[in-house]
Amino acid sequence: MTRRQVLAVGGALGAMAAGGLAAAAGLSRHPATTGAELRSAVPLPPPYTTPLPHPTVLAPVAVSGGTDRYEIVQRETTAEILPGIRTPLWTYDGTFPGPTIESRRGRPVTVTHRNELPVPTVVHLHGGRTPADSDGYPTDLVTPKGWPAAGAPRTAHDRGAAADAHDAPHTMHDPRAVPTPLTRDYTFPLDQRPALLWYHDHRMDFTAPAIWRGLAGLHIVRDAAEEALGLPAGPRELPLMIADRAFAADGSLDYPSLDPTLRTRPGVREPYLAGVLGDVVLVNGAPWPVHEVDAARYRLRVLNASNARHYDLAAVDGDGRSLPLVQIGSDQGLLAAPVTHRSLPIAPAERYDLVVDFTREPVGGLVRLVNRLGTGRTRDVMAFRVARRAADPSRVPGTLATDLPSWRRQDAVRVRDFAFRAGRMGENGGHGWLIGGRPFDPARSDVRVRLGDVELWRLVADVHHPVHLHLTGFRVLSRGGGPPLPHDAGLKDTVSLRPGESAEILTRWEGYRGRYLFHCHNAEHEDMGMMANLEVV
Repeated sequence: MTRRQVLAVGGALGAMAAGGLAAAAGLSRHPATTGAELRSAVPLPPPYTTPLPHPTVLAPVAVSGGTDRYEIVQRETTAEILPGIRTPLWTYDGTFPGPTIESRRGRPVTVTHRNELPVPTVVHLHGGRTPADSDGYPTDLVTPKGWPAAGAPRTAHDRGAAADAHDAPHTMHDPRAVPTPLTRDYTFPLDQRPALLWYHDHRMDFTAPAIWRGLAGLHIVRDAAEEALGLPAGPRELPLMIADRAFAADGSLDYPSLDPTLRTRPGVREPYLAGVLGDVVLVNGAPWPVHEVDAARYRLRVLNASNARHYDLAAVDGDGRSLPLVQIGSDQGLLAAPVTHRSLPIAPAERYDLVVDFTREPVGGLVRLVNRLGTGRTRDVMAFRVARRAADPSRVPGTLATDLPSWRRQDAVRVRDFAFRAGRMGENGGHGWLIGGRPFDPARSDVRVRLGDVELWRLVADVHHPVHLHLTGFRVLSRGGGPPLPHDAGLKDTVSLRPGESAEILTRWEGYRGRYLFHCHNAEHEDMGMMANLEVV
């Protein structure tokens, strides 16, 4: 790293220590973890006994006028996540994960969301190239029936999420907020590469507990060019949403909110400032599931939908042999060529498109997907049981895509520096997470970029920060002054910064003008100030 970057890292860690964050010492000793783990108070099932669920594919309510139209009701329900235990959830259409939307490249989709939950919501299509009025800005609330009318929209911030109980939250005014009562239409043009996207709640200050309670679902964009490659398809294409949770004694999802109603006071209790981790790993909403597979290639479309937990995934057979993870895609679609890994780190909000070949595994054999960063039960993720021999016409071609952008470092018209670190939220604020030394303020303009410009961004972190840019994808140019890592290949929209690490990313701002965001996708960090405004002009 440059001397400037070293100083930035040192300053960030110094501010973190000076701020008295309870997690700081633990973070320095355990660099693979940013956060504190909740322990479930109910008996947990043995691994690999629950079948892997397949999220429902939502049918459009209309397909006229060149646009596919969908309707989703956000509502409370209960579901049996752990065997024999009913768990209350906040859901999209009554399921967790929410229903999957499958769409075609360049064919617009309009999704009407109706909010029947007890609090406001906001929907963000993560990875979508979306006009600003449908991107899910955190103050563009969809308010439920009976919620106070927003004459002058305000959001209540306890800018010290771990502040003492007597500290009163202060309010922040957003003159540009566009709240709507009960329903809102989100329109997604989907003029973008085929990819695995996901949608989730993005409400100001309460994103983390809302996702934890169940507000997340998948959106897959497809096109004919990808389908012509011969990749595993149909039953051999498996979307896998990985998320950790913890369960209270009554079967509910445990979460350390300062206000369990999620109505007024945001934030989490002091030990969980760095992030909330669960001790149960769910895949598609099931604990440590198992899935029967043919002795054939499978396409695994993996999303880390955890609030704060990082994974290092490996596929291990009964002999302890690691199967190759052949990466064919990243956050924003297919790579130029496959990249083979023995294990693959994945941070919150990242997606990886993988092919795993079970051809050489014996019938009856078990291949476990494990997390090498986990301990105890969190080392297990899920398993695949080889059920039968079968024909396999699929292939993984040497060339996957030829439409990746060709931006070069010398194309950048400007360079920007951003430090992601812990600190105080202001003179009278508590502790939180900052970008460039400042907490998020919806009324402030942080960065203005010109539509069509190529920019180089230099990022530096104190602890783990998965940094997400709305609207655009980017290339990772370097890490720590060296080359990018193998899993940085392709077009990304989230880059995982490790403790004390710097990275350079290159992007072109294209698509739409308006107000967007960039932020840390550790959801607790995001709720505690680690967002910034981005104006595309």
